[in-house]
Amino acid sequence: MSMQNSKCVFLYIILLVFFLSSCGGSGTTASPDPDPDPETDYRQYMRDFVQDISSYAKNIDTDFIIIPQNGHDLLTTDGEATGSLATSYISAIDGVGREDLNYGYDNDDEATPTADKTQMSAFMDIAEDNDIEVLVTDYCSTQANMDDSYQENNSNDYISFAADERDLNNIPDYPATPYNENDDNITTLAQAKNFLYLLDTDNYATVNAFSTAVAATNYDLLITDLFFQGEEELTAANVTALKAKANGGSRLVIAYMSIGEAEDYRFYWADNSTASWIKEENPDWAGNYKVEYWSSGWQDIIFGNNDSYLKKILDAGFDGVYLDIIDAFEYFEE
Repeated sequence: MSMQNSKCVFLYIILLVFFLSSCGGSGTTASPDPDPDPETDYRQYMRDFVQDISSYAKNIDTDFIIIPQNGHDLLTTDGEATGSLATSYISAIDGVGREDLNYGYDNDDEATPTADKTQMSAFMDIAEDNDIEVLVTDYCSTQANMDDSYQENNSNDYISFAADERDLNNIPDYPATPYNENDDNITTLAQAKNFLYLLDTDNYATVNAFSTAVAATNYDLLITDLFFQGEEELTAANVTALKAKANGGSRLVIAYMSIGEAEDYRFYWADNSTASWIKEENPDWAGNYKVEYWSSGWQDIIFGNNDSYLKKILDAGFDGVYLDIIDAFEYFEE
């Protein structure tokens, strides 16, 4: 082989090696938001997400309330109740929501297994010890279990709601008046002594019918959706009406927002249904899809700009936001 041919072969090998290394040898196309490697801390990704949401909201409204639901493991750096506190995350939130603490963990209206309750309670105590209010939603329908739920949570200084429907689509008939009913003007989360979690408004024909039903109650705090029946966006006037208690006091109104899954009935779905950061459908909730919540595409939908979900909530005059699917990190860890 001539020297000239040898040089050509050598150059070809160099170019081939460069090409394979730049492509990763897999033939796949890199995503604008690359998937984290196996060593990535998915929990810290979620902490960062919540912290950024909090920073954005509180820069607009310093009194805006941030309440992540479930995902209590994030309160410590290692997910253990004995672990070091995740101080930046704790500083960013005002409350934590916990479902099924006493009832509903395995089946609705059944007591939560002792081991599970003990594990969750340890984290709720961490929250309380750090001036973070605990909101417990127990799913139970028999009066004895509802009474026990309220009494148990009250004994631990938790704010609670006994939901007799898993779909959160009604104002329970029992008890006849909210537990720890009062006529106070509730302006901070720490002042609330009870709450109503009414997310699905399909049982109400109109926004006015929904507002009228809520206004006839004396709950200190309402968690509800920005969108009536999933479509009609509540106005600032609607939210103001929801803040009045029947006895003349005022309540806080908190907006529900899922940040760990995309929902196919939301305003953002049509333009993003084929986005690379949308993953498989949740087998337990049709129309809900796992998302790579660290993706800039998803986060831009949630907060940070005037068209974002959170800005809509702020503009409507809600007092805070209730963040759901915080435990989405479990899906990616598995």
